[in-house]
Amino acid sequence: MSAMEAYYYQHMTKPRQAVYHAMKAGFTALSPSFPVPRLENRELSDIFFQLRLDCPEIFYVTGFTYRLYPGADHVELIPEYLFEKSKIKEHQKALSARVEKLARPAKSMTPVEKERYIHDFICQNVRYDKLKKPYSHEIIGPLGQGVGVCEGIAKSVKILCDILGLWCVIAISEANPEAGIKYRHAWNILKLDGQYVHLDATFDNSLGHDGVIRYDYFNLDDNRLFRDHQPVVYPVPACGKSDQFYYRAAKLSFTKVEDVVKRAQMSIRKDLPFVFHWRGGPLTREMLAELVKALEEAAQKRGRHAAVSFNRPQAVLQVRFPTELPDEATEEEANEGEQYEGE
Repeated sequence: MSAMEAYYYQHMTKPRQAVYHAMKAGFTALSPSFPVPRLENRELSDIFFQLRLDCPEIFYVTGFTYRLYPGADHVELIPEYLFEKSKIKEHQKALSARVEKLARPAKSMTPVEKERYIHDFICQNVRYDKLKKPYSHEIIGPLGQGVGVCEGIAKSVKILCDILGLWCVIAISEANPEAGIKYRHAWNILKLDGQYVHLDATFDNSLGHDGVIRYDYFNLDDNRLFRDHQPVVYPVPACGKSDQFYYRAAKLSFTKVEDVVKRAQMSIRKDLPFVFHWRGGPLTREMLAELVKALEEAAQKRGRHAAVSFNRPQAVLQVRFPTELPDEATEEEANEGEQYEGE
């Protein structure tokens, strides 16, 4: 078991690790039931959940029940399989081939290129499953059916990172009903050039439209990420200040309005959408109005208008340049109301 694949395992006590091993062996053998060391129900559920975060290839177990025997130091665990045995083996073979085929073009890329390749694959090929089918929580949804919820998407990112040699874990955040967040949410943390960074492909997927891939949640530090994410359920590495944030690295992060206008003029000439990050102070209503006015003036010089949408927490703006006068700037909410109900 490599360090890359077993983050949650490494942070368990010895008794929990023993249960983890027993569960993994039983699920891998597709056993109808098997013994595991006796722990409290809540602990067994936690270990089961964390095992499947470490090992997304165990996509075919959705839950379990268990039998207690008086005085025994083991319980008999009875897995709930998503399919019957022969069907699981078919899916395993198909998914293994799919992952290998997807990874092949990226084998010789740099780590950040590999990460972007995985991110872009998700954004271009996976639809959010509003019906939240059981397989959408596992890699079989995004990689097999082209649909998923954040848990399935984060697991798919991890399994592709694993095969491409990128250090990656899945982070899970708490629900916060008082803030209107009914469900837990899942995303990834990667280690690139010795720095831990957040990657939320689900949130970027929810923002992309009109053929534009968004990178608002590509290599964020803790400070940026937790502007619109809840605290994590299980401890994960701290993501300190990083120079790998996509828009900074792509030179699409601006502190001056005139620089925004200069870069926008290129997009207007090419008739392409323009996406950028604003870091010239908070994105207040006044600042937004100033940016929209400057973009509109630049567009009008070429017989166009500026249609602006913005992700306020991450201070990212997307601008189209239509010939018709657009509505006012619209606020986008990443992954609005589409977070999954966790364990």
